[in-house]
Amino acid sequence: MVKLFLKSLMLLFWGYSVSAQSQSDKLNVLIVDGFSNHDWKQTSLVVKSILEESNLFHVDISTSPSEPGDTRWEAWRPNFKAYDVVIQNTNNIGNKEIKWPTEVQKDLEKYLRKGGGLFILHSANNAFPTWEEYNMMIGLGWRSKDEGIALQVSNDREIVKVPVGEGRSTYHGPRNDEIIYILNNHPINKGFPKEWKTPDMELYKFARGPAKNLTVLSYAKDEKTNINWPVEWVISYGKGRVYNSSMGHLWKGDSYPVTYRCVGFQTILIRATEWLATGKTTYQIPDNFPSKDKIELVDIDSSSEK
Repeated sequence: MVKLFLKSLMLLFWGYSVSAQSQSDKLNVLIVDGFSNHDWKQTSLVVKSILEESNLFHVDISTSPSEPGDTRWEAWRPNFKAYDVVIQNTNNIGNKEIKWPTEVQKDLEKYLRKGGGLFILHSANNAFPTWEEYNMMIGLGWRSKDEGIALQVSNDREIVKVPVGEGRSTYHGPRNDEIIYILNNHPINKGFPKEWKTPDMELYKFARGPAKNLTVLSYAKDEKTNINWPVEWVISYGKGRVYNSSMGHLWKGDSYPVTYRCVGFQTILIRATEWLATGKTTYQIPDNFPSKDKIELVDIDSSSEK
């Protein structure tokens, strides 16, 4: 069933670059991909499927070249301004020589400053450490201990700053089922239980960056150290909005993994994208949203299972 699901998703992949189509009744979303140490192709297709299944979005995909010297970089110019939300699904941690053209970087900065929405999808916060404005956009990312402050959440639910150079560079341990604790109420998590469980998640420790204009939405506890680490955060950048999270891992060799079949993650993906576009959410919380003690998964036929 999973293989059939993935084959059907491939029919949705429109190739190298797809232009926005007029769909006045839906929000227009652009996924930008092309390179990552994760399975970026499947990630883009699964995200597209989840978003479009909600009937709130029309989703296009723009795929960049994947090598620094590729001549196609000269023509790759995603039209950010044609979209309500851009989902960033590239990561050059494996090859720092791969970079978006300066013109594309400036276009994204301008798009956000004028009120666009940017979704930083999982390892996309590993990308572009030398792009100063990108660091401002994402707030926190996968960085060395000398590249920014880190944030923790105290047991009193207060934000604790770890200064530059102290502690460790960003890392994560083995993937675990994590209990997500809501820290700040927000349209994305309105109506969520204060604690809920998601499967097989990478909990980033010492995510670092400028952490300016940032609000932590949720956190999880590292059971080995009893330290609470942010899981989701939102950032203001000019008039624009950014959502960033370590949820959404999809590794090479995975096929529609439980991380993406989690009802909680799918609800956040849809709601965060809607909020980025409109500043509010209308998507209703499913009746089978996870609890603290029970993970809920969506199968490919939309039925839930434990």
